[in-house]
Amino acid sequence: MKSIYGLRNKKIWVAGHSGMVGDACVRRLAREDCDVLTVSHADLDLRRQAETEAWLTAYKPDAVIVAAAKVGGIMANATQPADFLYDNLAIETNIIHGAYKAGVEKLLFLGSSCIYPREAPQPIAEGALLTGPLEPTNEPYAIAKIAGIKLCQSYRRQYGCDFISAMPCNLYGPGDTYHAENSHVIPALMMKLHAAKAAGQSSVTLWGTGHPLREFLHVDDLADALVFLLKHYADEPHINIGSGQEITIAALAGMVAGVVGYDGEIVFDPSKPDGTPRKLMDNTKVTAMGWQPITALQDGIEHAYVWYLENCVRRDAA
Repeated sequence: MKSIYGLRNKKIWVAGHSGMVGDACVRRLAREDCDVLTVSHADLDLRRQAETEAWLTAYKPDAVIVAAAKVGGIMANATQPADFLYDNLAIETNIIHGAYKAGVEKLLFLGSSCIYPREAPQPIAEGALLTGPLEPTNEPYAIAKIAGIKLCQSYRRQYGCDFISAMPCNLYGPGDTYHAENSHVIPALMMKLHAAKAAGQSSVTLWGTGHPLREFLHVDDLADALVFLLKHYADEPHINIGSGQEITIAALAGMVAGVVGYDGEIVFDPSKPDGTPRKLMDNTKVTAMGWQPITALQDGIEHAYVWYLENCVRRDAA
């Protein structure tokens, strides 16, 4: 497929390069003939408009991938709703408006599948956006991400900016957050089951019923999709990116337990929230364009566990 936007000799800023998605984008862009720009949080607070605009003016990127965001699981979203709403609104507003002012040629905003209604028909098509109530447990984060999509669409309509948006499903892989309160489901399961194995626990209790269905995508597959869209997509509607496969939380827990080597009992606590009952993305648009993920879930979890052992467990033990 011929590129709409060539990356050769372009300066591409990966905003949020130290996070899981940003780091994967930097790895993927290393295979392209382009210059990758990064800046640390210590040197630039993306929540500060003047700082962000000054950086964009000084470094003049040709393209931007907006991977910077405040992210977390159910507990983090429930206990920090103001932070999730404010920080994400500020980051995306400053980058998108700053990119427009600095004359950035192309911008890709990264959203989240939680933008869709809790009871959206499955698989969820892009057109389901704003057709029903959101999942209450992460509504502030979802609202911020919806605003980012609408910003990109509005700057395209009003100013002709080539700003696009991509919506990934649940992600996992190297660089994920392993934290007792702020982790997503796969790293949270990995931490809990690894700790149970190390402690010789006969059982582990997990939140919810185990019945919800989830779709997972390895972060390196996402990075490949984002580079694909930078090159080949230039239109207003946002694009879903997912694996097209789903698994129950109970089955996922069993898979992670197998990878970790935990053979105790897994018990579910139905008094705790499940979150959205099912969330499978309709990937028809991106697959019709010629992109496909390549990482099987079992392989990806094994890879992620090796990374966890090398970068978290051994580091903490040192």
